[in-house]
Amino acid sequence: MRRPRLLGAAAALSAAVLVLAGCGSGSDSGSSGKITLQFSSYAWQDPTVKATKDIVAAWNAAHPNVQVKYIPVDPDSVHDKLVTQFAGDSAPDIIHDEAADIAGFVKQGYLADMSKLIPADLKSAVPQGVWDSVSFDGKVYGAPTLLQSYVVFANQSLLAKANVTAPTDANPWTWDQFQAAAKQLTTGGTFGLGWGLKQPTAAVLSMALNFDGKFVSGSGTSSKLTFGDAEKQVPQRIHDMVYTDKSLSPATLGMSGSDVLPGFFAGKYAMIVSGNYTSQQMVQDAPSGFQWTMLPMLKGTSQAQAADPQTLSVAAQSKHPSEAAQFIAFYDNAQNLAQLAQGDWLIPASDPASKLVAQQTQGKNGWGAMATMGKNLAVAPFESATPYAQWKTETATPDFQQYFANKLTIDQLGQKLTEGWTKAAANG
Repeated sequence: MRRPRLLGAAAALSAAVLVLAGCGSGSDSGSSGKITLQFSSYAWQDPTVKATKDIVAAWNAAHPNVQVKYIPVDPDSVHDKLVTQFAGDSAPDIIHDEAADIAGFVKQGYLADMSKLIPADLKSAVPQGVWDSVSFDGKVYGAPTLLQSYVVFANQSLLAKANVTAPTDANPWTWDQFQAAAKQLTTGGTFGLGWGLKQPTAAVLSMALNFDGKFVSGSGTSSKLTFGDAEKQVPQRIHDMVYTDKSLSPATLGMSGSDVLPGFFAGKYAMIVSGNYTSQQMVQDAPSGFQWTMLPMLKGTSQAQAADPQTLSVAAQSKHPSEAAQFIAFYDNAQNLAQLAQGDWLIPASDPASKLVAQQTQGKNGWGAMATMGKNLAVAPFESATPYAQWKTETATPDFQQYFANKLTIDQLGQKLTEGWTKAAANG
């Protein structure tokens, strides 16, 4: 989730070179009884790197006999590096990754069961739907830290001009209300909505949960893809906004999320859909006087979206899983998560941290809306399905693009998605 991925031969080679240098696993320091835990983290934004270092320093100051060594990892090569480390029995004790990535490592036995190592206060602080995303066969293999969701950003001046009343947390927009507002906001040279859908799969599948559109049933290589009425809802509504309502700018469909921002700032689109972390770019890049707001998550039959949190796991190879889990609980306390969240502009996984962020930021720049989003995030069925990665790249992304370009019917889209899944499963 929100981690750059450039996985391939170059990343794998880099990982192999790094692991040969060896970071080892937890070690004892001679007869002193001191323990050193290796902690690999892919934190990459400067404020988050600083917050991570501060957390480690605070832990080390308070725990002289259990020291943590912070090891920064290139976010583009996390997966490949871990594969090499696990194979070489040199994985770090504490691993920063994400829920969608750890499923494969769990099945290979590389991560420790943390079920009995997580303190009760941390367990109760995080919504169950988020815990479900890091649980396999009833066991917990990672502690959630930060999350993202897909939300609507709106130009407040254009909303006021069109007499469109923004929704509230207590009364979020339904998709019908959202579509109606986009149509009402479409006037002159302004589209009601711009949506960067160059990489559409994650957004479509995540938001499909609004209508209980699961796409995938089962897990591993035995998983199957379904494209029924619930799964059709989000892509059909996007298509209708482009070609029936003409409220969604077709030019934005081939853009990335960041590519849409200049047009949003220029008033070409009254609203955009993007990850909540786009707030950071709003604050940094919006012209002086530009008034924007982040709206609550859209609602179908629910506001559910896929939870793919960043995670902290304990390597099964670690000699000190209990101490590693104690550090993870410290890392996940409300004060620490609040600082990490503000550095990455992401949603804290725990409710106390979300409330603290809202207090510290006074709810400005979208933080008020983000404080309540975590409760609506739930495990996504496709995250534990082996064919998903190949299907997403080779089938779903190009086929959704073809559909949004009006070159496929909704039924043709479903047929191609299903056939592509079967092919990816056969290769799995």
